[in-house]
Amino acid sequence: MRNNILSKDNALFVSWAASLVATIGSLFFSEVQKYIPCELCWYQRIFMYPLVILLGIAIIKKDYLFARYSIAMSSIGGLISFYHILIQKVPAFQSASPSCTIIPCTTTYINWFGFISIPVLAFIAFTTIFIMSIFILKK
Repeated sequence: MRNNILSKDNALFVSWAASLVATIGSLFFSEVQKYIPCELCWYQRIFMYPLVILLGIAIIKKDYLFARYSIAMSSIGGLISFYHILIQKVPAFQSASPSCTIIPCTTTYINWFGFISIPVLAFIAFTTIFIMSIFILKK
């Protein structure tokens, strides 16, 4: 039995779980709460949704080298999330926000504790996946 609580298997599972929770949360907000996603939300979804399937396959096959790809996808998705947070929270970025489709990217559907919005939740998920993937490759 391993003494190490955070093994490669556990890190891979945490990555998959973060992507699954983020995907379910995203679908809950759009399909149940009827929040229409803005353009940047769609880009974040493009990088998050495939991770559920790909990390799930990596768990089944015990493919730890997949972490190289999840690093790339979570980095790009995280950068988009971070930019989206800046557009929502920093007034200087709001004027430079891209012209979105029906819903402006500055729209804040939730604002838990005064700072947790949907892009913040996505950023946390992407960051978790990124950190776990780095851990997997280093171990």
